[in-house]
Amino acid sequence: MSQTDDSERAERRPARRRERPEVPPERQAAARRQIRTLGDPVLREVARPVERFDRDLGALSRRMVAIMRDAPGVGLAATQLGVVQRVIVYEVDDEPVTLVNPKIVSSSRDTEVADEGCLSLPGVTVPVERPAAVRVRGRDLSGRRLEYEAEGLEARVIQHETDHLDGVLILERTTREERARALRELRERETAVPAGSGL
Repeated sequence: MSQTDDSERAERRPARRRERPEVPPERQAAARRQIRTLGDPVLREVARPVERFDRDLGALSRRMVAIMRDAPGVGLAATQLGVVQRVIVYEVDDEPVTLVNPKIVSSSRDTEVADEGCLSLPGVTVPVERPAAVRVRGRDLSGRRLEYEAEGLEARVIQHETDHLDGVLILERTTREERARALRELRERETAVPAGSGL
């Protein structure tokens, strides 16, 4: 999930969000080149559960956090890097969180509509209605079970990234009109990129 709405905050933990250092444009570009974008079939795949909690999983988590921060974004799913495993990372407070095999086990009846961006749909935001709070279950990098409540921005990011693991993009979570507008903007942006720019 891209950084689009810092006005919302997770209320489950104290708001200790520190300002991230400015990422140089060349590092942002390098990070974004590693993220799969609309049209890549891997974004429609359903990710497989992780069964091995080993060094490779730790390395994947570190890579995902680095790319998420450099892009910059507040969340990233493994499928966005072409890795079809059920792993997400996010950072809405002062520390990144890695959730392995995440599952939303319950959602609040209250919903909120907010504009969401996505690193796989660069430069586009659409309004998405989601439950305001969720209970999520998963594992940490060591395989220990996690289960906790999330609300506000944290709940939204978890839902957004878990959608990625099921092959669902925000375009399916918005209205038909907003989807058409977003696709039009993406097409216009693609045709505006000059040849040889490397973007």
